[in-house]
Amino acid sequence: MDEKMLKKLSPYRVLYAEDDAGVRKNVYELLCLLFKEVYLATDGEEAYELFVKHKPDLIITDIKMPQLSGIDLAKKIRESDNKAHIIIITAYTEVDFMLEAIELSLLRYIVKPITEPKLFDALEKFLQAKEKAHLQELAPDWYYDSMQKIITHHSELYELTKKEAKLIELLLEKDSIITYEEIEQNLWESEYMSLNALRLMIKNLRKKLPEGTLKNIQGIGYKL
Repeated sequence: MDEKMLKKLSPYRVLYAEDDAGVRKNVYELLCLLFKEVYLATDGEEAYELFVKHKPDLIITDIKMPQLSGIDLAKKIRESDNKAHIIIITAYTEVDFMLEAIELSLLRYIVKPITEPKLFDALEKFLQAKEKAHLQELAPDWYYDSMQKIITHHSELYELTKKEAKLIELLLEKDSIITYEEIEQNLWESEYMSLNALRLMIKNLRKKLPEGTLKNIQGIGYKL
């Protein structure tokens, strides 16, 4: 795993459920090197309780566990969350399991034995799913990444200030004109917004966008 992937995984939290002590220890130690937080469960019921309490970004679960199997855990999670990213570790490749896995919209399944390449491949799939969810198109080949607060254009990355990112998010969320009053209320909050400060921010933000993307509606505000 390269440093870029390590950096991308580091902000996320993962729930790992496994009843086999030996396997659990090895995988847990590896996950601790990769993720911000690792919540550890030894059975399905404990895993569900941890899911409800912490709402992790990723769930990795063995299929055969006491109290609640990995499949039943995934079904229970899907009752309240149809977007949770779930990876199931299994010794099975039978048709019945595959059909259930499809119905549950699992991110991926890993066939035992667990190896680093298999795990890293599944984690790469997780990152791709997260990045896709966080990316919003600003213009052809230009995207805003709401997780990292950056604008991307092919291989180029443009870091945004807190106010710049907030303005982009407001414009994308509303998908219409954002008034000067809304900008002051949301970006400057209790501070006074001078016209010079606003113009400077807009000038700097436009340098990170394709020409003509951020339009001024005179006397009203801005729109994409």
